[in-house]
Amino acid sequence: MGKKLSIVGGGKMGEALLAGLLSADWASSDDISVVEPDEARREELQAKFKEVECSETLTISNNYLLAVKPQLISTVCQELNIHNPRRVISIAAGVTIQSIEENFDSDIAVLRVMPNTPAMVGEGMSAIAAGSFASSEDLDWASSILSAVGEVVIVDETALDAVTGLSGSGPAYLFYLAEALIQAGIANGLDPSVSDVLTRQTLLGASTLLTKSGVTPEELRNSVTSPNGTTAAAIEYFQSNDFLALVQKAVSAATDKSKELGS
Repeated sequence: MGKKLSIVGGGKMGEALLAGLLSADWASSDDISVVEPDEARREELQAKFKEVECSETLTISNNYLLAVKPQLISTVCQELNIHNPRRVISIAAGVTIQSIEENFDSDIAVLRVMPNTPAMVGEGMSAIAAGSFASSEDLDWASSILSAVGEVVIVDETALDAVTGLSGSGPAYLFYLAEALIQAGIANGLDPSVSDVLTRQTLLGASTLLTKSGVTPEELRNSVTSPNGTTAAAIEYFQSNDFLALVQKAVSAATDKSKELGS
């Protein structure tokens, strides 16, 4: 019968999903295995997750989650074909469902997912697209896995490039903004450590307010932007330099790159 789930690839995202599934009681340690060929990394994972089977080679399972580099997907799937799994989830950017399905002799339920790195702290955003042979039950199953580390939406595969451009790469945009804010604080006379903590907590607080308030980002912005006030001065500068268009072009650049990788 094999494991309930085998995670192939023990990198940061593979580890994040493993930790999330165990924390959410999605499965017991006995039900999940991790395949990681790098010995040092495998030993590191085994030390953290003592009850989970961490192996160098593929273990028998009904379901596999592929968390390896895109260029390795085809090789891994050809090895998996021998085991005739029921379902395969891939989180490899740019690798199409069709190219994954072509590695199997039978009609495997393939689900393609674009997650993001906040999954490492249980606040991920994942979009799932179903393959030709995946049922609504398969989608529910995949959603239950990704829900253990954050929020989930179901999309058509054609939307995954835009998802990549927005939420897949999105955390890096926020980190870049954080870098800029810290530097701006220092440039305006703040001690670097003070500027750092002000930036981190401001971004955390604003993000939490945005998520929990139930009102639109525009309404939240307007509520703290008094006419002729300090916030208004900054917003007017952003607007005069076409901030919205800059962000749109950046997301489009990431989306286009995702399309290029997929082709």
